[in-house]
Amino acid sequence: MPVTAKLSRQFYDRFGDEIANELVEWFNQVDATYRGDLRELNELNFARFDAKLEQRFAEYDVKLERRFAEYDVKLERRFAEYDVKLERRFAQQDAKWEQRFAGLETRLLRWMFLFWATNLAALVGLARLKP
Repeated sequence: MPVTAKLSRQFYDRFGDEIANELVEWFNQVDATYRGDLRELNELNFARFDAKLEQRFAEYDVKLERRFAEYDVKLERRFAEYDVKLERRFAQQDAKWEQRFAGLETRLLRWMFLFWATNLAALVGLARLKP
């Protein structure tokens, strides 16, 4: 929107309508030129700002990707360590249970042998008593 220069009536009277209108037209042309230049300058500055912003976002994205990759490696290592620890603990528990069952099995076999031997002795004793 061009600026409409408002000149006093005395200016028009002294220099005439033609010169005053020419001066007003010149002011409007200068204003339009400056507005265009300012618009171009703003567009250039915005384009530079947008490019810098895009570059910074790309750099930040790379940093985030690197950090997530580092954390992923750390987590994988920690899970692997915990997996090894759990496997070791399960193996120890399995060995303990195997040992306990082996002891229980031995005792059970002893009791079974004692039970059968006692029953056999009782049956042999009963068989001798009967004529």
